[in-house]
Amino acid sequence: MRLLLVEDEPDIRRFLQTSLEEAGYQVGAAADAKTAENLATEGTFDILIVDLGLPDKDGISLILRLRQMGVSAPVLILSARRSVDDRVRGLEQGGDDYLTKPFALAELLARLRNLLKRNRPSGNESTRLRVLDLELDLLRREASRSGQVLQLTPQEFVLLEYLCRNAGRVVTRSMILDMVWGMRIQPDTNVVDVHIYRLRGKVDGKGQQPLIRTLRGVGYVLKDR
Repeated sequence: MRLLLVEDEPDIRRFLQTSLEEAGYQVGAAADAKTAENLATEGTFDILIVDLGLPDKDGISLILRLRQMGVSAPVLILSARRSVDDRVRGLEQGGDDYLTKPFALAELLARLRNLLKRNRPSGNESTRLRVLDLELDLLRREASRSGQVLQLTPQEFVLLEYLCRNAGRVVTRSMILDMVWGMRIQPDTNVVDVHIYRLRGKVDGKGQQPLIRTLRGVGYVLKDR
């Protein structure tokens, strides 16, 4: 399992590289965005850890650049920025999970396992999900409706995948925060509502039969019939 670690603090980088290698990962380490981009073009990584406070480029900009380069591996953001706005921005701009410093190594490893499990179906699991005329290709990380590809962000795809896996069942905001973002944040945040609103505009747009329904005060459900 190949992992790209982008962290500019030498002590944290050395500690993480050693710990991750002991946990069975093959680690490529970079102290700045330029080196990370070079490593990303030289090989394929299964998962990335990216610090936001890099010396030559903001970590968010690096994530966006890597996505433009075709890097689709899940990204765990590691940062000392702790505000809700910073976390929401990181998740909306291509990050798949967010862990603040200081952190426990056990939690970081658990989050990595969760991201890998969530983004890579096992060999005996179907690589496609289908609900009515909505189809998700789990290997290519693409979604389509009535044969038309939907332009989704990585986080929107994960959210839609979760709704599809629970098609016909109501999922609450807390369930979505736990399963899609892999963390708990303030219960009064509107991050779920914002993502559902944007996702609904793409899935249910252009006169399509509505699939994503809101049960006011309860949660959301993806219609399966």
